[in-house]
Parts: sequence; structure tokens; C-alpha cells
Amino acid sequence: MPPKADINKAGWEQSEFPILCETCLGDNPFVRMSKQEYGRSCGTCARPFTVFRWNPGTGMRFKATVICQTCAKVKNVCQTCLLDLEYGLPTQVRDTALALQNEAPTSDINREYYAQNMEGKLDGNKSGLDSGRAASAGKEMLKQLARTDPYYKRNRPHVCSFFAKGECSRGTECPYRHEKPVDNDLARQNMQDRYHGRNDPVARKILSTHAEAQGLKPPDDATITSIFLSSLSPESTELSIRTRVLQSLPTVEPTQLKSVVHVAKSRCAFVNFKERSIAEKAAQAWANGLEIDSERVTVKWGRSRAGTKPLTPVTSLSVAVTV
Repeated sequence: MPPKADINKAGWEQSEFPILCETCLGDNPFVRMSKQEYGRSCGTCARPFTVFRWNPGTGMRFKATVICQTCAKVKNVCQTCLLDLEYGLPTQVRDTALALQNEAPTSDINREYYAQNMEGKLDGNKSGLDSGRAASAGKEMLKQLARTDPYYKRNRPHVCSFFAKGECSRGTECPYRHEKPVDNDLARQNMQDRYHGRNDPVARKILSTHAEAQGLKPPDDATITSIFLSSLSPESTELSIRTRVLQSLPTVEPTQLKSVVHVAKSRCAFVNFKERSIAEKAAQAWANGLEIDSERVTVKWGRSRAGTKPLTPVTSLSVAVTV
């Protein structure tokens, strides 16, 4: 007679091998791992799961899984570094390029219930992502940004906190790196933001650098909040352009789109946003072009209107009166 199931462990996850990328696994094909069932709670859904711990190579730090396999399959990411398994990029970069909407709950409410339901829907190793209908421009962008070789430098030990304070006396025997920590946005990352693809500083840097390389550097004039689209299809209309723009920017609300001005005779259009930050997100997402009505259109920043320079204020006025 099989042992009676523990109702307190209902929905908890058990696994025999982790879902890892090549970088986190290390360059050694023979890896010795330790396994602990229900070792910690998942960093995203808070369910207990099987934790794996291993050393990816000589001189590297020990690594461990931080999210459960269900959450990893939903976003198709590594259980340790939370990077996409196919392209090795942050989820925000992938979702921006493929115009994917994040469906996982970002708050504590119902996230465990959502994970249990998704566990039953996932079939084997099939990811919860559906990128088959993604535009070719987005896939081309991901291929350009994808890292072709493993980046084992990411497995190095952490920076020694005692060395940063000038108090480490272990010298070469210290298992941590003797380097000064860099205090910038890239050093302050949040697991939830990395997983859900929101406010990720690494993703913002990758997207902005790629957009500048494609000639879409944000103009210095901060009042410019429009994107110029050219080489549109003759069948394009203002409605079709507006619909495609909102589809390609799933995180942008329709109210954040100010207007779409379509010039059918010139086969071009101006997409005007209410905020500069939203226009920059659009430029980053459309760095490799945008497909509208089965036509690849050219994307450029709009220009400031002529004659909008601020007038020099008059400080004093002298009037001569002749009697």
C-alpha cells in the first residue's frame, strides 16, 4: 500500500534534475550536485521546491537553483540566472522583441495558485511561451543580441566585503574576489523584476545600446515624443497602424498613445506618445523595424517643430516720450 500523501505538501514541487543554461552548469561535463527536497521556497511563486547546489568549475563560487521548475518553464528561463534558455538574454529583452505579455502575477496574491494551475498545463519540456507568431524583426533582433558562447565569467566568486572595507587579511587564500564593488544600476537587480521583465537595468542597457547601434539614439530634445514610420503598405490605415503599434508594445496602455497621424499619399505616419519614456521603449522595441500589414517599415525618431525655440525674455523696456 503506497504511503499516505502529506496534505501539507500539496502543490510542492519535486524534481530529479534542474533546468539550467550552459553557463550556470559550467565547463566541466562531470558535475557533482547535491539535492535537497523542499530546500527553500521559490523566489517567484513562494512554493517549496527541490534545490540543487553545485560547483561549476575550479575557482568558481557554488551555485544553486532559486526558482522552481514550473516558473522556469513558464518563462523558459534558467532556474539560477533567470536568463532565457534559447538566447541567453534577460526576459525583458526577449519579451520586448517578441511583444510578449507577462501573464504571471507580479504580486503575492494568487501567485501560488497560478503556479499550481500552470504546472498542470505545461506538457513535458514545452515552454509556456508562444513565440511562433512573433514577427521576424523581433527574432532577428534577438539573434543579433544573443550570446553565442557561454560566459563563465558570470560564475566568479562574489566581491569580498572585507576587502572593500580594507580589512581582509586572508590574502590569496580568500575565496572571494579582491575588487572594489561598482555602485551603479547594474549592481542593484531584483529577482522579481528580472523574472517578470520589468525595470531590469541590464535589459535597459542592452536595449538602449542596440537601439543606438541601429540609428535610433534618443534625440537631445526631450520634448520629442514621436516616432516616424515610413515605407508603409498601401493598404495601411490609421486604425491598422494604431492596432499594430499597441500589439507590439503590450506593456503600453492605449491611453499612453497620444495620436497616430497617417499620411497615405506619402505612405508614412507619425506615432505620438504622451511621455518621452514610452517613445524610447517603442524605439528600442522597433530597432530592427516593425511589420505592419505584412510590410517591414522603417523607424526613425521624429523631429522638433521649426520655430519652437523659446523667446528671450525682455528684462526692461525704455520708452522715449517727446513733447
